[in-house]
Amino acid sequence: MPQLLEVHKDKFTISTDPMRLDIDAIADMLTRAYWAKGRTREVIARYVQHSLVFGLYDGTRQIGLARIVSDYTTFAWLCDVFIHEDYRGHGLGKWLMQTIHSHPDLQGLRRWLLATRDAHDLYRQFGWTLLDHPERWMHKFNG
Repeated sequence: MPQLLEVHKDKFTISTDPMRLDIDAIADMLTRAYWAKGRTREVIARYVQHSLVFGLYDGTRQIGLARIVSDYTTFAWLCDVFIHEDYRGHGLGKWLMQTIHSHPDLQGLRRWLLATRDAHDLYRQFGWTLLDHPERWMHKFNG
């Protein structure tokens, strides 16, 4: 089980405590995410149980998240990064990425992976690049 982490900045908190997650708020936010169209609350509730989820909170209100699927040894997949529209443009996405990259259980991984259509500039700030050899990668997509 990954180490619980909680960090604070002004009135905001990032926490990996699964007990703090607001599945209804997450499901509501993800209905507006292009990559999560059609995901049900039940599917979201199930996959957060099997992921390291970084919840972002304004007080007790969940306003963002990011999810890591990992073996905590060699590989991590970063997904479902979302900041509520009312809170964008205040550096919270950058702070969330800094917090994820500094989590003790995610240090020393050989490879991280993510897919994005429109947030390349955010991720590049944290060392992310396009695949060096995309011809070596395959995927199976049932979406």
